[in-house]
Amino acid sequence: MARPKKNTVRKAAVMENPVLRSPKKPSGKKISPSNGTKISHDSLDHDALLKVLMEVRNGNFSVRMGNTVSGRDKKICDTLNEIITLNEKMMYEITRAGSTIGKQGKLTQRIELPNARGSWRAGMESLNVLISDLVMPTIEIAHVISSVAKGDLMQRMPLEIGGYALKGEFARIAREVNDMVEQLNLFSMEVTRVALEVGTEGKLGGQAQVKGVAGTWKDLTNSVNKMASNLTSQVRNIAEVTTAVAKGNLSRKITVDVRGEILELKNTINTMVDQLNAFGSEVTRVAREVGSEGKLGGQADVPGVAGIWKDLTDNVNKMAGNLTSQVRNIAEVTTAVANGDLSRKIGVDVKGEILELKNTINTMVDQLRGFASEVTRVAREVGTEGKLGGQANVPGVAGTWKDLTDSVNQMAGNLTAQVRNIAEVAIAVANGDMSKKITVDVRGEILQLKETLNTMVDQLRAFAS
Repeated sequence: MARPKKNTVRKAAVMENPVLRSPKKPSGKKISPSNGTKISHDSLDHDALLKVLMEVRNGNFSVRMGNTVSGRDKKICDTLNEIITLNEKMMYEITRAGSTIGKQGKLTQRIELPNARGSWRAGMESLNVLISDLVMPTIEIAHVISSVAKGDLMQRMPLEIGGYALKGEFARIAREVNDMVEQLNLFSMEVTRVALEVGTEGKLGGQAQVKGVAGTWKDLTNSVNKMASNLTSQVRNIAEVTTAVAKGNLSRKITVDVRGEILELKNTINTMVDQLNAFGSEVTRVAREVGSEGKLGGQADVPGVAGIWKDLTDNVNKMAGNLTSQVRNIAEVTTAVANGDLSRKIGVDVKGEILELKNTINTMVDQLRGFASEVTRVAREVGTEGKLGGQANVPGVAGTWKDLTDSVNQMAGNLTAQVRNIAEVAIAVANGDMSKKITVDVRGEILQLKETLNTMVDQLRAFAS
């Protein structure tokens, strides 16, 4: 039988080799004599055997020896076929495990040769141990990475698996994974600390300190620190301005460079300061004009105010307006009193101490009018109508007004006594009675009149004698 060409055998091996193609279950293709001659059952076909051995050598485990012999030759063929079948199953299992583990990610798959014995079983177990040794670090890495993905940074990759310390690349990868998780944990702790201090506890100025970081982690750390620093500058500037406003200093404004919503807050606070400044200036101006300079009628003008600031402006203007009306009404009445017009009274609607002042001035006007009326009446009765004995009666007067009333009444009383005493003496003289004299206590010109009349009475009495 002719020996097959090398390329032909290699092509057949490529076509049938389960390592190079998807795994196929053992087929057991039998090779018969190539010359078509009938082989005796008692003789082994060496050409067929050689061809099978060459195919197996070339990696084609699909070939088998035929069952055309018996005895020892049959035993040789069966044993060779079993060896080829075991090789084919081994390659099938290796290919299957490679596909399921390497391609499909089924890491629990292993090579299975139930009937393997001896070195076949040892080889199978060695391959399975190799797979486990390769897979277990991967599983541990996946476990750690999965924990990191879930936010659990407490997991670490063990440096010993199955009682054996990791070595070589596995040890290096394990250390690098653990270093990565450690840096992530430190980064997370520092970011959390800074966020807690700045965002919750209000401790500004905090910075994340993550030693040994590089690349993206360093960029992230720098970004967090920049954010915290910017926030610190912004909040402190806002706090400075609001503190100044609280202390009455309206000259400060937020100047820090900001964007977005912080920019809106900056503009809002600066606008608030402007409005407060305008409000304070206007209120001060109105208070100075009305309260110090006496310029009534002033009103605060604060453009653009709204809400409580508009209410405050309106209240200040209302207060200034009310005060203007009240003071002007009081001034009108007191001016009228000063001009002798006691017909005017304060009529503006007021409350509190201004009401007390209103009542006091109106009572004063009433008392002045009553005093003037009584004095006029007494003066008219005594001085014009000759009705002596009249007295001014002004109820409720006190102080100077009572003293004035008493003085008028004393004057009227003295004048009544003097005139009546003079009248008595004059009537007595007219009736020829020269025994009477003026005895009332008088002074000034009335005293001269008293002395003159008394002298006249003395002379008349002497003449009559």
